[in-house]
Amino acid sequence: MSKKNQIKGRSDGLVAENRRSRFDYHVEDTLEAGLVLSGSEVKSLRNGRANIAESYAAVEEGELWLVNSDFPPYEGANQFNHEPKRRRKLLVSKREVARLAQAVERAGRTIVPLKLYFNERGIAKLLIGVATGKRAPDKRETQKKRDWQRDKARILKEN
Repeated sequence: MSKKNQIKGRSDGLVAENRRSRFDYHVEDTLEAGLVLSGSEVKSLRNGRANIAESYAAVEEGELWLVNSDFPPYEGANQFNHEPKRRRKLLVSKREVARLAQAVERAGRTIVPLKLYFNERGIAKLLIGVATGKRAPDKRETQKKRDWQRDKARILKEN
């Protein structure tokens, strides 16, 4: 990745990750989507500033939208800055939008954002997942597995 396309402090292009999504949902399928962004939003992302933890994707009128994501204002944009919590259009094919809409309507699934990053070409991409919500016992099981993996790594490190 060229120096121009790197994120401040990161070499892999990752801007934001929704770490809580894997804990709260069973992610069944993933899809990479492009974003329609203004110039100041891209600059803000290049500074590594974004929050997708509380956001979700919704199908409205045959288009896919990212709702409730927070891209803080870019300081250098002055009066031409963007609105931080506006809805952003996601770029996916019509076939994929229809498939996602069907999954949400019929099967009661949710479309959650997983990662926001810049690809090799320097284009902002959002990894979204089709997911079902976990119940409390499932979350406890996930926590037990995570604790066991941590303990196992600690034991192996000591030996």
